[in-house]
Amino acid sequence: MDLIDSHAHVDFPQFDDDRDAVIKRAKETGLVALVNIGTNVDTSRASVRLAERYDFIYATVGIHPHDAETVTDRALDALRALAQHEKVVAIGEIGLDYYRDYSPRPAQRQALEDQLTLASALDLPVVIHSRDAHEDVLDILGDWAGTGVLHTYAAGMERLDQVIDMGFLVGISGPVTYANAEQLRRVAGAIPLDRLLIETDCPYLTPEPHRGKRNEPAYVRFVAEAVAQARGNSIQQVAHAATENARHLFGLPSSSP
Repeated sequence: MDLIDSHAHVDFPQFDDDRDAVIKRAKETGLVALVNIGTNVDTSRASVRLAERYDFIYATVGIHPHDAETVTDRALDALRALAQHEKVVAIGEIGLDYYRDYSPRPAQRQALEDQLTLASALDLPVVIHSRDAHEDVLDILGDWAGTGVLHTYAAGMERLDQVIDMGFLVGISGPVTYANAEQLRRVAGAIPLDRLLIETDCPYLTPEPHRGKRNEPAYVRFVAEAVAQARGNSIQQVAHAATENARHLFGLPSSSP
């Protein structure tokens, strides 16, 4: 059974002591690809370096809304240069975060629009972060002609049709396994199978039965199992669909490295 973790941060310091072992476990679990997500210029560079070291790892480059005020012309030029690498598959993680509000909201919106423009120029999909900002995120994306994924989807059933109609995919991560996540499981059951991605967002959002510990790519299987149960599908059906969807969105090879 092939699996793809479509959103991971294996370059983060939580993995500094055992990164090689974590990546080895991911492969042993059945991962045929891992998309490592940039959150600023430095982590974008680190993602590219990881992709150069491991045949099944791919990178995205982008600046998270927490760092929106760093999205200068110089930073955009750096992302543009990094995106020329053959293993860079998307612009992200970009979006809006009105929960933490680490950056002023006008700066977040401008940063998102600037990076969407960059993605269009490079003909790349985007990886979107949306936390307590769904209305503004969807308004901005509605005026944009490209595609991508709303990762760790939290916009509810009421916005799911809009997201699907816009041509976006929906990323489901560890919270779908939590006891109090009935609404998210309803969403997981309603996503068209050809729009579903599964992800870990590691080292965060660790699924049951490992909740409370550091998350890692090998745990994407638990996400797939929970989604399959919510849908009434087999885990093989969910894994196959999500894997093919990730390959199509990110332009990944059609077979294992």
